[in-house]
Amino acid sequence: MQTTAILNILQIVSSTALVGCILLQHRGTGLGGAFGGAGNVYRSKRGVEKVLYRATIVFAVFFIAVALATVLIRK
Repeated sequence: MQTTAILNILQIVSSTALVGCILLQHRGTGLGGAFGGAGNVYRSKRGVEKVLYRATIVFAVFFIAVALATVLIRK
């Protein structure tokens, strides 16, 4: 298998995982927070929410690294 094909597969997998992590995150503010409404409660992330937050960061960094590698190899 060619290197570009492997990188394309890795990019598809990482983008799917990134979208999944983003969609699984839950925001408790609703639409009121978009218009400056009350409900600005600051709290720390715990448990699954913390793991999901960190996984989102890891998948985003991995996605960017694979995209840059794909661009550099194609040149």
